[in-house]
Amino acid sequence: MSRGHCILSHGFESGPDATKVTALAEVAERLGFTSERPDYTDLDARLEVSRVGDVPARLQRLLDIAGRAAARGGPVVLAGSSLGAYISAIASLHVPTRALFLMVPPTRMGAMPALDAAPVPTSVVHAWHDELIPADEVIAWARARSARLLLLDDTHRLAAHVDTTARAFAELLQSL
Repeated sequence: MSRGHCILSHGFESGPDATKVTALAEVAERLGFTSERPDYTDLDARLEVSRVGDVPARLQRLLDIAGRAAARGGPVVLAGSSLGAYISAIASLHVPTRALFLMVPPTRMGAMPALDAAPVPTSVVHAWHDELIPADEVIAWARARSARLLLLDDTHRLAAHVDTTARAFAELLQSL
């Protein structure tokens, strides 16, 4: 029997087989969770909507997937990287969510609402040298929610810390 279901959302200009979400899927499966990695690449390609594609449609796709997962029963954990973290956090306000794991989350997304999330256990991994999202903004966001925050000597892609990020995800899942 599964301990819950993890929905792992990739970032913009990435895909469901990206290194970070693949590492998180492996952690989830090892710890007895099921997982899925939605593909948003078709929506990311809609650059006529915004410079980061069709964010409202991306959010709606995640809401549909998470809603179906919640209806099946069992806890739902939402995780994502960058734009995937943003939609995961916003989706947690609309579907029953047991926990959030947010990697390099943008605190602002153009005309979309500012980053917000349900009051659930939340772990945030961010990079000191993120060239897109200032660490200070993420620190303030995490502090306001008493979220667990891991700051790494890395850039936006967290490429040098995939294993560290996967361990942080494992810690969150083990705490549930």
